[in-house]
Amino acid sequence: MDTDERRRRILGLTRSSGSVEVAELATRFTVARETIRRDLKALERKGLIRRNHGGARPVESAGFETTLVERTTQHVPQKTRIAAAAAQLLGEAETVFIDEGFTPQLIAAALPRDRPLTVVTASLAVAHTLTDAEQTTVLLLGGRVRPGTLATVDHWASRMLAGLVLDLCFIGANGISREYGLTTPDPAVGEVKKQAVRGSRRRVLVGAHTKFGVVGFCRFAEVRDVEAIVTDTGLPSAEAQRYSLLGPQVIRV
Repeated sequence: MDTDERRRRILGLTRSSGSVEVAELATRFTVARETIRRDLKALERKGLIRRNHGGARPVESAGFETTLVERTTQHVPQKTRIAAAAAQLLGEAETVFIDEGFTPQLIAAALPRDRPLTVVTASLAVAHTLTDAEQTTVLLLGGRVRPGTLATVDHWASRMLAGLVLDLCFIGANGISREYGLTTPDPAVGEVKKQAVRGSRRRVLVGAHTKFGVVGFCRFAEVRDVEAIVTDTGLPSAEAQRYSLLGPQVIRV
């Protein structure tokens, strides 16, 4: 097996399993650990993976995106804390956009049930989470349903959002970068997110620390466009401070 083929297989394994370990890869491909480390460095330079202590994890791109089911198994304790902290930022908002994704779904579950709210979402999972909230009116955006994320996209969703002015937007991103802002792999998803950000008075970005430093295909907003970023303590405090210098309050939980 030549180097290119081994690296293609490593990338495939990383994407299929969600993470890989250097030691396991060295055994699997019968090569030295240093060889695997060089392979991972090469894949990271191409923006396909992110290395971590002892291994690597995939980066979502135009050609690869995790499904909602996969997201429900990754960093669940951190995402639960993020969602609870984000819900505390609701304030006096009466109309709220909740993005697609597992963390936004957890935010929906954490919203108060004892006051009237109108929730706008493209996510079927978010809408389902709120079916038992008697004082919450759910407006589900129409459009093409993406099977992997169970969310609607395309011009139907964007046009509906364009006619709304919302008090608050809970937005997620596949990548968060100080240089390139908030990104996502799919242009159709990016357009819905962009419209949600544009039509909201307040914006709160939610995302696990693994999203930071990652750059996706489609930019839909700048870091300065959000008033707060809620993440977990896996994001170093020094890096959180760098993001806060761009404008938003950074909350680590």
